[in-house]
Amino acid sequence: MFTDCSAVPIADMPEPRKILITSALPYANGSIHLGHLVEYIQTDIWSRFQKMRGHEAYYVCADDAHGTPIMLRARAEGIEPEQLIERVWHEHTEDFAGFEIGFDNYHSTHSEENRVCATTIYERNRDAGHIVRRTISQAYDPEAEMFLPDRFIKGTCPRCGAEDQYGDNCEVCGATYAPTELKNAVSAVSGATPIKKDSEHLFFKLGDFEKVLRDWHKAGHVQAEVANKLNEWFEAGLNDWDISRDAPYFGFEIPDAAGKYFYVWLDAPIGYMASFRNYCDKTGVDFDAFWDADSDTELYHFIGKDIIYFHALFWPAMLHGAGFRKPTGVYAHGFLTVDGAKMSKSRGTFIKARTYLKHLNPEYLRYYFAAKLSSGVDDLDLNLEDFAARVNADLVGKVVNIASRCAGFIKKRFDNRLNDTLDQPELYATFVKAGDEIAELYEKREFGRAVREIMALADLANQYIDDKAPWVIAKQDGRDAELHAICSMGINLFRVLIGYLKPIVPVMAAQTEAFLNVEPMRWDTQAEPLLDHKINAFKPLMTRVDRDRINAMIEDSKEDLATEQQATGGGSAAVAADSPLARDPIAATVDFADFAKVDLRVARIAKAEHVEGADKLLRLTLDLGGEMRNVFAGIKAAYRPEDLEGRLTVMVANLAPRKMKFGVSEGMVLAAGPGGEDIFVLQPDDGAEPGMKVK
Repeated sequence: MFTDCSAVPIADMPEPRKILITSALPYANGSIHLGHLVEYIQTDIWSRFQKMRGHEAYYVCADDAHGTPIMLRARAEGIEPEQLIERVWHEHTEDFAGFEIGFDNYHSTHSEENRVCATTIYERNRDAGHIVRRTISQAYDPEAEMFLPDRFIKGTCPRCGAEDQYGDNCEVCGATYAPTELKNAVSAVSGATPIKKDSEHLFFKLGDFEKVLRDWHKAGHVQAEVANKLNEWFEAGLNDWDISRDAPYFGFEIPDAAGKYFYVWLDAPIGYMASFRNYCDKTGVDFDAFWDADSDTELYHFIGKDIIYFHALFWPAMLHGAGFRKPTGVYAHGFLTVDGAKMSKSRGTFIKARTYLKHLNPEYLRYYFAAKLSSGVDDLDLNLEDFAARVNADLVGKVVNIASRCAGFIKKRFDNRLNDTLDQPELYATFVKAGDEIAELYEKREFGRAVREIMALADLANQYIDDKAPWVIAKQDGRDAELHAICSMGINLFRVLIGYLKPIVPVMAAQTEAFLNVEPMRWDTQAEPLLDHKINAFKPLMTRVDRDRINAMIEDSKEDLATEQQATGGGSAAVAADSPLARDPIAATVDFADFAKVDLRVARIAKAEHVEGADKLLRLTLDLGGEMRNVFAGIKAAYRPEDLEGRLTVMVANLAPRKMKFGVSEGMVLAAGPGGEDIFVLQPDDGAEPGMKVK
């Protein structure tokens, strides 16, 4: 028997570091969905790991709260932008909390701290000669009477000819260009053809920093794949960056340029500084120690691969020009697909965070993402079959199973007290020694490989228990000491595994700490086993993934989409995600030829009734002049069924039937309004007849 704990190899703990960690700021114009959560879960795991290692680590983030999309959405809802961003901030913080994203501070770019930081960076670069003014010809919407931001113009790429591209860069060839260079341009605000109009703008001279940026990239501060892409941009030449926008605009007015506002992408990354400043003011942490140019602290940004250009070129250049430190690392990740395809609202795979939380344990997703994440920028696929199988097999079948197989015997036969020696010290030493490699994999963001190493240890633990068969020994007289040693060994191996998994499944780890009656586990506490130690009664730590719950989540996501479309008039509409008011506004626009395919018809509401089990839907039976259609409409809060029967309305008659949770919907009723009780079903002019085409 092994009794000397000091003989167990202890992993060398690193010297304490000071680390500031950020995730890209979510835009305050829509809900958090599973695609977003790839990044926040990845960052949170890394942050929790650093804290477990004993480092002084801070994880900060904020809502990105400025820009034209927010201004227009607030206007559409009849509220001030400040009201909109406050509401969304609360929604975002609740969603993140539901997934155990452990921010040390979550702030907003619409804050005094951000105003001060943005002004400081601007003025220092201006005074150093890195800002220039010049008059430019800019896209202007003559109907909306406003200059159009880059992302509010869509057309054909002037470089490669790809259609449906944004006004600032092409997603096909990666080219960047001025919005005025876009071919066949269309305004996303009104649909009008933009005209050119002159306006004076302020530009950041990115080319001034080419050598600084090249040296920074060569020093390994970005991933190799990213560095290769950046080299292409260097070869193409670094253009001046337009950092101003004309009124009307929701943001910070530039101090020395009346009527001009900082472009949202200027003050968005500065939001990292602002959030940390807000935290420092509340806690007394030294802000300058983390941001001074000669700082020996570390700064890491986790971002999506679609915003590399801003974080690996403009951001470090602005910081350098203003006398601040550059990031230690900028780590990009890929996009999320579901079942091998782009997230789809019609298939129910565009899943919002709060929809997921209604149906499934968030630590299922944290574990699954971790098991598939690497240090590269490859896309990640959420295969729902594999998701259920892997969580059930690994977390429930392997890890939790170890405790459940041993804890009962410890309680019934040994009064919840562990043995005073280890049964197989060499096996325990193997588990502790593995912590070095697992820690290195966490540090390198190779979470998938770390998970595989941990599960290999879990296999060893289960094999040990299988070989010892405590359930057989428990039935034999005179073998209590052996039973005690085996089950105590199993509990100790389980504890080490949970310690290694703690950054990924913090709730299950906290429950384990309560079960084991120990202080919060740190990385260095794994080396010392629990001997002659009183534990508490074991409670189930995690149940199996229920496929029915996954199916319910998917159906719920489909209902969310249907309600959103019905309640907002089908297309004016889904301001929460798919309209020109969203963060990626152009993604929702369509060519006129496509829009012309929509067949709008007058319909009489022959019958309206409540839908059992649906909070927002009414079932409408529509008469199109002899042809009857069944349609679900998200207007329950606005209308009583009896008030609708007999009325004429307008519907999309050629929308493909779609199976929903409550039946098949055979079209879409058009309605408009901010939502809730203020939804108004469209009515045709007097003299209209069912089946008549609406032009």
